[in-house]
Amino acid sequence: MKNCTNSSVSEFSILAFVTSPNGQILLFILVLLMYFFTVLGNATIVTLVSTVSQLHTPMYFFLCNLSSADITYVSVTLPKLMSILLSQDHSITFYGCMAQLYIFLLCAQADIFILTSMAYDRYVAICKPLQYSLIMNKSVCITMAAFSWLTGTLNSLPHTMIASSLSYCYSNEIDHFFCDLKTLSKLSASDFTNWDLLSTVESVFIGCIPFLLIVISYVYIIVSILKIQTSKGRHKAFSSCTSHLITVLLFYGPIIFIYIKPTNNRSSENDKLLSIIYIAIVPLLNPLVYSLRNKDVLVATAKIRLYVKFRSVQRINVGKKHTVNKDRDIWNC
Repeated sequence: MKNCTNSSVSEFSILAFVTSPNGQILLFILVLLMYFFTVLGNATIVTLVSTVSQLHTPMYFFLCNLSSADITYVSVTLPKLMSILLSQDHSITFYGCMAQLYIFLLCAQADIFILTSMAYDRYVAICKPLQYSLIMNKSVCITMAAFSWLTGTLNSLPHTMIASSLSYCYSNEIDHFFCDLKTLSKLSASDFTNWDLLSTVESVFIGCIPFLLIVISYVYIIVSILKIQTSKGRHKAFSSCTSHLITVLLFYGPIIFIYIKPTNNRSSENDKLLSIIYIAIVPLLNPLVYSLRNKDVLVATAKIRLYVKFRSVQRINVGKKHTVNKDRDIWNC
């Protein structure tokens, strides 16, 4: 710490991906398409769940919260990456970096608890179907969703506060495409005792316990499904939780691989590619996974299309009627 001459920085430099100029353009187009379709798909899910009464169920309520979190954290990471790729301006202000870190951690942690809530919802629906409406009532669902967001809000705050108080002496270059917590820690010469303790405790309560609860839920779900005598009944029960299971595997797979793999065997470029999976690709696939495999969403989408078509035809008819009346008035004059 005595040799630290750059204890405070006004801005960081996000290195992002190292490619050729043509590669930068291609990567920009790819990220732009991922961002556009991610926001479009998740916004569609939020709109459908909010407007179609048939989707006012616990599963879709949690899906709506998941889509909201996904829209938020792709919007706080990918636009900056696109700006870097397009303008080659790698700088981000210190406070901008801390804000990006906070919102990203908030939404990522909210995602974890929302996925856990969805696993519990599927457990109750399959293992206790007769008590489902009693257990998963409106107040319980709101409480679980509020807990997910509140936990993310509170738990991301100490990490951001510690990150903002560190002395960044080694460099101000972030070898990632956003302000990642682990990458920021490598730039500092500060004492990490408090941060390491906080990270260890939170990795258990925020990471391991929710994942363990999801695994336990699916153990009970699988056991209950195997007890169903008819193959049609087993298929129907399992299909109701397939979408959630796919989302969980896509979300936790890259994260587990990043944190389990030894640090000395890790490449920063590989970590960036893995991060792209759960930051951009998973939110992009979530609406597809839930819509393509779910008849309720497809029916709701068809209803919205019919309603929009009906309103368009109605406006055209009203416009024609107005034009006819106007022509008639002119003719009478």
